Amino acid sequence: MAAAWVPVLGLGGYAPLSPAPGAKPRRGWSRPRCCPLFTGVCLLLLLLLLPEPAFSEGAVPIAITCFTRGLDIRKEKADVLCPGGCPLEEFSVFGNIVYASVSSICGAAVHRGVISNSGGTVRIYSLPGRENYSSVVANGIQSQTLSRWSASFTVTKGKSGTQEATGQAVSTARPPTGKRLKKTPEKKTGNKDCKADIAFLIDGSFNIGQRRFNLQKNFVGKVALMLGIGTEGPHVGLVQASEHPKIEFYLKNFTSAKDVLFAIKEVGFRGGNSNTGKALKHTAQKFFTADTGVRKGIPKVVVVFIDGWPSDDIEEAGIVAREFGVNVFIVSVAKPIPEELGMVQDVAFVDKAVCRSNGFFSYHMPNWFGTTKYVKPLVQKLCAHEQMMCSKTCYNSVNIAFLIDGSSSVGDSNFRLMLEFVSNIAKTFEISDIGAKIAAVQFTYDQRTEFSFTDYSTKENVLAVIRNIRYMSGGTATGDAISFTVRNVFGPMRDSPNKNFLVIVTDGQSYDDVRGPAAAAHDAGITIFSVGVAWAPLDDLKDMASKPKESHAFFTREFTGLEPIVSDVIRGICRDFLESQQ
Repeated sequence: MAAAWVPVLGLGGYAPLSPAPGAKPRRGWSRPRCCPLFTGVCLLLLLLLLPEPAFSEGAVPIAITCFTRGLDIRKEKADVLCPGGCPLEEFSVFGNIVYASVSSICGAAVHRGVISNSGGTVRIYSLPGRENYSSVVANGIQSQTLSRWSASFTVTKGKSGTQEATGQAVSTARPPTGKRLKKTPEKKTGNKDCKADIAFLIDGSFNIGQRRFNLQKNFVGKVALMLGIGTEGPHVGLVQASEHPKIEFYLKNFTSAKDVLFAIKEVGFRGGNSNTGKALKHTAQKFFTADTGVRKGIPKVVVVFIDGWPSDDIEEAGIVAREFGVNVFIVSVAKPIPEELGMVQDVAFVDKAVCRSNGFFSYHMPNWFGTTKYVKPLVQKLCAHEQMMCSKTCYNSVNIAFLIDGSSSVGDSNFRLMLEFVSNIAKTFEISDIGAKIAAVQFTYDQRTEFSFTDYSTKENVLAVIRNIRYMSGGTATGDAISFTVRNVFGPMRDSPNKNFLVIVTDGQSYDDVRGPAAAAHDAGITIFSVGVAWAPLDDLKDMASKPKESHAFFTREFTGLEPIVSDVIRGICRDFLESQQ
């Protein structure tokens, strides 16, 4: 049998792959050598020109999804079936001709022109890892650069192509038309609808072991990729829990998915006990700082991966995290079996560690195998900003008291408009036992606490009580009402971590002094917004309002004019809250 010959770039001709039977080995019949610069090209040529192995032409290709990656196919060579209609903009492709194994197979096949977006059969060849995967626009897909990856693959047309996933005939890519595709810039801003600062706290203990540790890193990489990391999207960092916690990289270190993926891959297994509580406490206290890349007004999230159970107290760490405004998610894998429960310090450790034990902040996977289906649901949770009850934002970290004028000049119908104004402000905030708190006082010559900060902990109850406030009618003593509210409503909240605000709504001049009581409120750390209607004097409004007066005092001639002021007050509260956090 004659020897097989292949062209070898850099050798000036052909080199045999192996000697013919019976032939004596001689110089030149060794394996072809390529200069290092062209190693990747040589390997690709070899793969394309080698005879087909024992590979059944009639074999049914493996059905895959739009987002199955090269590393998910653990074969040197395989035929796969890509479905049709994959969203081109969601493909993750790194490289050109030779693709990093973290790339979507179907995305690479469309990028290469092997198939169109109608789907079809693709043959994938595994290749070694390499450096400097290039970025090229082709067939509607912008591939991305990657500095280095551990494995690669390339794609050609599949040999077995009976039908594609849609049940239609296999469709291949159209031939080139000669028209140059317009180059689009690589998206670096990230997913703007998923702004969050996220720390992945992975298990690096002997309890998980080296093999499952690698599977855990693989899963975290998938989550990071789907999040849409970018300068204006989510930022992520990584902490490893073991005998002693180690911050592997901070939020500020990487702002692109490819760099995060590479950094995750490079993390080494540490071993030791799974001191998850110790690591969570360390993360809450040391990871989320301005110096490490935390952004103002962005939810802080830590995703804790626990394989089995923690070997220390995690409840206290969860309390510390909540105090620091960190939303704790627990991803538990392989729950302890009945025989192991005796080793668990606290069986209910998940509910005691998460931000809130409402089911939203806990997530379970049975094991580390076949975890791809769990990626998207977890990402959806991490991007649900409105559910981040433990983030310290203006919406969940304020105490707002409303001081409502119930004097005779208001009248019952206008009083209802004032209550609507109060409701529209209150319903914007995340009212809960650990979130924003609302109180209301009605005043004439006398004062009546309608409800205090601790009476109601749900938005529904607060809004219902506001609607049912009864109109008092009487005179106007705003100064006494301010002193009453500071003493009786804010006084019991002296140790509250929330920032205090007082919104005064009045329609006329006060019979008493407002300047002194307002100054005392300011000194007590209470920010005052004054809202005047009809005959309320502008001087009184400014005397009561916090500085700068122009942005804390509002006036409207008609009670119907209160509605546009709602957004101004809300923006003012959020502005003042952010400034107080600096």
